[in-house]
Amino acid sequence: MAIAEKMIKRGEIIIKEGDIGKSFFQLIEGRAGVYADYDKKEPFRLAILEAGEFFGEMAILEAYPRSATVVAESNCQVIEIPESDMEKYFRENPDTVIQLMKHLGSRVQAMANDYAEAEQLLKEMRESDAGKNKSLFSKIKKHMNMYQSNKNKITAPSAEALREEFEKIKGQETGEMKTYSKGMIIFKEGKIDNCMYILHEGTVGMYNNYRSREEEKIAEAQAITFFGEMGIISDEPRAVSAVAEAGGATVETVHPEDLEAMARKCPVKAVMILRHLSYKLRRLNIDFIDACKEITETYNKK
Repeated sequence: MAIAEKMIKRGEIIIKEGDIGKSFFQLIEGRAGVYADYDKKEPFRLAILEAGEFFGEMAILEAYPRSATVVAESNCQVIEIPESDMEKYFRENPDTVIQLMKHLGSRVQAMANDYAEAEQLLKEMRESDAGKNKSLFSKIKKHMNMYQSNKNKITAPSAEALREEFEKIKGQETGEMKTYSKGMIIFKEGKIDNCMYILHEGTVGMYNNYRSREEEKIAEAQAITFFGEMGIISDEPRAVSAVAEAGGATVETVHPEDLEAMARKCPVKAVMILRHLSYKLRRLNIDFIDACKEITETYNKK
């Protein structure tokens, strides 16, 4: 199979829920619907795809079964990119890396907002054992339909697997390298900066209210990993401060203009960044489903 343009007739299935993904797609013309339980009596439409949008990428980035069915809502033209040609496609179309990052990043941001809303509602319900949020309950059905079948299959990339991947790109840095001593701030909460980071060595802590009485450490990044990617995807202020921990940290800074060069010179690194975003999105979906399950089973009884 090679990269190819295809014409899809209205009503035809482009990808099917549960299948093992071997390629991903970009919709060039037409509209397509994304469905959960498409082969059942009452399929649930999750989204509409418009020209220019990508779909099916998560299945090949993480080797998971397709989580939804995509059906042509009109006659469609698509580009199909096989997994085996993904690096070639990025090398020849480097601008698509930032497009895919923004596509995945917008979904991560939306899911993070939904999860925060669910957690807040759950907290209020635990405290008062009362109240309902109808708009949130409508979201719950969508995400539980779409991801419940895969919720127990997610596994975090192991440190060993990440190191093996990073061995492939050793010496192929495409951004600015810098070593931070313990306590040095890599990026600051509330600041807007248009870049992301690759942690090559050391540990980085994520803090709210760093160096204040309300300081709280909320996460920790270990080598080798990516962090701060939302800075490249959106213009929102940083939600946390990233700080080098004991022993310091060696960090590669990647700006948007570096991504096209990366895709041309080292497409495997671009694939690794997209895989990181895909895993982050899937992890958020699992956490959201767990919160929604508690809400619906405990607090939404008639």
